[in-house]
Parts: sequence; structure tokens; C-alpha cells
Amino acid sequence: MAYEVVIGLEVHAQLKTASKIFCGCSTTYGAEPNTHTCPICLGLPGILPVLNKKAVEYALMMALATHCQIASESLFARKNYFYPDLPKGYQISQYEFPLAEHGWVEIETNHGIKRIGLTRIHLEEDAGKSIHNDAEDLSYIDFNRCGVPLIEIVSEPDLSSPEDAVTYLKKLRSFLRYIGISSGNMEEGSFRCDANLSLKQKGMKVFGTRAELKNMNSFRHVQGALKYEIKRQLDILEHGGEVIQETRHWNENEGKTYPMRSKEESHDYRYFPEPDLLPLAVDQEWLDTIRDSLPELPDEKMKRFMDQYDLPKNDAAVLTSTREMADYFELCVRETDNAKMVSNWIMSELLRELKGDNREIEDCPVSPSGLAELLRMIKDGTISGKIAKDVFQEMYREGKSAKTIVRDKGLIQISDEAQINYIIYHVLKENPEQVAKYKKGDEQLLGFFVGQVMKKTQGRANPKMVNEILKRILKK
Repeated sequence: MAYEVVIGLEVHAQLKTASKIFCGCSTTYGAEPNTHTCPICLGLPGILPVLNKKAVEYALMMALATHCQIASESLFARKNYFYPDLPKGYQISQYEFPLAEHGWVEIETNHGIKRIGLTRIHLEEDAGKSIHNDAEDLSYIDFNRCGVPLIEIVSEPDLSSPEDAVTYLKKLRSFLRYIGISSGNMEEGSFRCDANLSLKQKGMKVFGTRAELKNMNSFRHVQGALKYEIKRQLDILEHGGEVIQETRHWNENEGKTYPMRSKEESHDYRYFPEPDLLPLAVDQEWLDTIRDSLPELPDEKMKRFMDQYDLPKNDAAVLTSTREMADYFELCVRETDNAKMVSNWIMSELLRELKGDNREIEDCPVSPSGLAELLRMIKDGTISGKIAKDVFQEMYREGKSAKTIVRDKGLIQISDEAQINYIIYHVLKENPEQVAKYKKGDEQLLGFFVGQVMKKTQGRANPKMVNEILKRILKK
């Protein structure tokens, strides 16, 4: 029996506010445990939460970017459950009346563009963090994260493969980072994903029983967990068994999922309206102001790069993958006026070095102006493209400018015709057999002669001039 994969994702993104959602405690990552806490985020008796306006604005920015319908009035609710890292015994979230609903994003799949629906985007506070020490058989609690503002982005079950799920997650993260409302750092927990996966009989509308997958802190782990879970559920169904609705934990070391607990339903959380917070009202004037503040988003920027700079789609997609990458490209183009040349160098030399060092473009030691200077030196014939690659590597490693490296190492390209003539004369004199073969019709030997000239000049001879002079002399 054939089955179809059905995947829905719940993404929690930490908002990049300076303070928490209901109090003034810092949200800075990496502080000493339990130093960014107060009676409000610890839920001590008699406290009253106060909503962070900036967190609401950030949530609205994401809702607008993803075409959501924004509620003029939404309500906060208490989500009640017991866990050691939740000191209040409840989490302030939104339930029946969320901030935004019915949005969408588009992703590129192997079958073309696919629209993924968004059920809702709502605000909520984060819980604390449990730290397990296996060596001491103890667990510790760090409450610093309690009250950190989150948005939860819930997708419709429109994803049908692990690959599409990862593409969707990368798209969401690019939106968050372009807008500037979240770092999207999965390792620090500021971009987290839970997945609901089920299998249904092909052609049927009724979904199968789903499992919720947790503990996936990288795109690679998301893809691995989903692939394993598809295989696990398929094996159960093909052997006549029934899939149990449960929450499962992804073990990255073993590459398997394990049951954690039976899946809770919404009534198990005993949601009820938060009595200490007024309804959240969003008027049209406020919404229009936020809409006007939105930057150019990835899809719009990619289309503009293709139109304005005449770049192929693949180049434009890579260069707009992050806002910082796109800014780097455009700053460089302003100083060179050669978009395709800049694109080629970023996508080959620059990205190779960054990948080797596991660096982001914003940490690149070669500035856009520095790369532009190097490319101008190629364009005006000061150095060859081959020499430029060596110069770039030294720029990247040593932090020196292209002009300094070229000057100190004497790398200026030889473009003097008399000097090149002299070198070619000696190359041809040293290789009479190859000259004779070339004149008999073996024109592939031209590359050999060019190579010999470049060897004698340590790659400094102008390759275009070398080719032209060689052809002229060998015709005689």
C-alpha cells in the first residue's frame, strides 16, 4: 500500500529584544545561571506582568512579512503544566485568539514553487532550561531563559518530505534575520523546531496518527529525524501495526527517535485567559507604520538582483541567502560596476574560504572595498586573474590590502610587449619539436607554450597578450 508523508512544523523563534517579554530582565545569551531573573519571570506571588511593546512590533513584522491576517484584538492565555524549569507552573502564551493567522511562505522544491500555509503566529514566553549532569546523576535548573520573548510559527501540514521541511525552515530563518528580529541561531536555542509527522494512504484525505519530534537543534538533525520517523512509521504500518500518538525524542548520536510521553491535547493544558494582561489591541495606524519599516525581503531582493544585475537565478539565490551577504555584494558592486565578476568571486573564492573557517560573511576579514580593489586591479591589467587568487588568499589570511601585497611581492602583471616578445622567443627556441608540430597543425600545443611563458614569468605575464603574440609569431 502506498503512503504519503504529511509534515507540519512548529517553530519557536526568540525575539531580539533587550529585555524579556513581561519584565525588564536582560535577554543576553550566555550569562551565569540564574542571574537574569526577577520576581516577575520567576512567578513569585503578587507580581504583575507588563507587555514589552517591542516584542509585539517584532511579531507583527514577521506576520506582515508572511502575509498573515492580523487580529485587531488578541488575548493572552495561561498554558498550565508542571515541569521543573517552569517556576510559575504555567506559561503565558496565546491560544484561542492569536495575534496572526492564515499566512503563507513559498519555497522552491524539486517540483517547482510550493506555497506552505501558516496556521498562526503568536507571542509567548520561554521556559527555563534543564541542565543534566550524567557524571553526578544530577540535574540543574537555569531560569535565565524564563520570560524570554518568543514567536511560535505553526505551519499547515503542507510539507511532504524532509528536504522540503528543511527548505521551509531555512526560508523562515532568512525572513527573521532579514527583518532583524531574531538571530536564528539554532545552537543557542533562538530558533527551535518541533515536527508533527504522519503517513496517510495515498489519495485519502484522512491523516494518519502523528508523532511529534523534539530535540532537533540543526537543519541536519531535522532532516535525519524526519527520515528516520518516516521509515519507523512505514515499517509499523506495512506490518499491520498501529502508530501511537506520542512525543518522541531525537537521539543524534544513534540517529533514532525514542518515545518521551503520550501526546498531550490542548485540554490537558487547561488553557484559560491570562487575568493579569489586557487584550492586545493593534490599530491600523500602528500596523501601517510597522509595514513601512519592513526591509526588502529575500524573494523581492532575489528578483531585483536578477533584473538589476542580470544575474542567473542560482547566483541571485546564493547572494540573497542572508541580508549581510546581499549587502556585501551590493557594496562591492558599487565600487567595481561589474556585478557578474563580483558574484563569481564571492561564490567561488570568498565562500570557499568562509566555509573552510566556518565563518559568516559579516565576520569576513576581506571588506567589500578590499575585494573591489582587487577586482579593479584585475580589470585594469595590474595583475592577472591567476595571481589575484593568490593575492586574495593572503588578503584573507593576513588582513592586508591587495595593493600592499602586490607591491611587496612584486606581482604587477607584465604587459610590456617587448618584454613578452623576448620571453616567447626563448620559450620557442627551447622547444623546437613542439614548434614544428604546431606548424603542422597541432594547435593544441598553444596551451603548452602559454604555460611555459607563464612559468618563466611566475604567472605575471598578461595571458591575453601572450596568446595574441604567440599566435602571431607561430603563423610566420
